[in-house]
Amino acid sequence: MNISSRQVDAFLALAEQRSFTRAAVQCHLSQPAFSALIRALEDGLGLRLFDRSTRHVALTGEGENFLEAARRIRAEIDSALARMRDAATLQRGRVAIALLPSLAAGWLPGVLAGYHAAHPGVELEIADVLSERCIEQVATGKADFALAAIRADTPELQAEPFCADDFHLVCRSGHPLLRQRTLAPADLAAWPFIHLARTSSVRQYLEAAFHPQAMHTLMEVEQLATVMGMVRAGLGISVVPALTLFHFGQPGLVTRPLALPGLTRQIYLVRRRDRSLSVAAQALVARMVELRPA
Repeated sequence: MNISSRQVDAFLALAEQRSFTRAAVQCHLSQPAFSALIRALEDGLGLRLFDRSTRHVALTGEGENFLEAARRIRAEIDSALARMRDAATLQRGRVAIALLPSLAAGWLPGVLAGYHAAHPGVELEIADVLSERCIEQVATGKADFALAAIRADTPELQAEPFCADDFHLVCRSGHPLLRQRTLAPADLAAWPFIHLARTSSVRQYLEAAFHPQAMHTLMEVEQLATVMGMVRAGLGISVVPALTLFHFGQPGLVTRPLALPGLTRQIYLVRRRDRSLSVAAQALVARMVELRPA
C-alpha cells in the first residue's frame, strides 16, 4: 500500500494528543477530514491502530508497534526535505570536475576560492587529467562536467566552446631564436625540443601545426614542471599554451608568443546530454564562464 506523509503526520498527532479534536487542530484540519485520514491509514494497513471511545483514545498493540516506524518515516522525510532545501540554496551539495592540469593548477584555484567562500558546504572533487580522461570521467558519470581540448559532440555528450589558448615559445634568455623578428616552423624545428607526451593535447596541436615539418625531439616528458626544468637547464626549447605560462616565470627563461597558422588550442565545456547539472554544479559553471580566461 501507499502511505502518505499526511497520514503519518495524522497518526503521530493522534498518538501524542490522544484526542481527535486536539489532533485535528494540530494538523490544521477539520475533525471529519482528520478522522478520514486515520480511517484510510487503518484500512490500508488492514489493522486497527487506535481504540476509541467517547472519552478515550489509546494506541492498540499494533499501533504501538507502528509508532516507532512512523517516527522514523517522519524523521527521514524531514531529513530529505532539509537536504533538498540546502541543495537548492547551495548550503550543501557536491560538484565533481575533470579538467586539464594546466587549467587546474593555474586558473582554477582563483575561481574555486571565491566559490568556496560563498558556498562552504559544497564539496568539490577535482580530477586534473588529460583531455581523453576528462571525457571519460564525464561519460562514466564520475565528473559532472569537464574542460577539455576535445570537442566531444556525441549522442551522449555535448561540447561548447569555453575559451581559446594561444602558444608561446619557451627558451633560455639569450637564445638565438629571440633575435629573429618572425618565427616559422622550420626555424623552431632546427633546435632540440622538450616535448610533452604524445597523448597530450599540446603535443597534438603542435604536430598538426608543424606538419609536414619534422621536429627535433630530444625528449618527451609528462609534466610541464619537467619541461620547465629541462629548458632552464639549456637542454632544448619548447612550445607551450599561454594557460601554462605560470610554470615558466623563472629566472633565465624567456617566453615569446608564436603566431603560426592553426596553432590555437580550443578548450570545450563538456557535459552529458541526458543529465541536468545540480544547482551547485550550475552555479560553478556560471562562475567559471564569468571568470574564464581571456
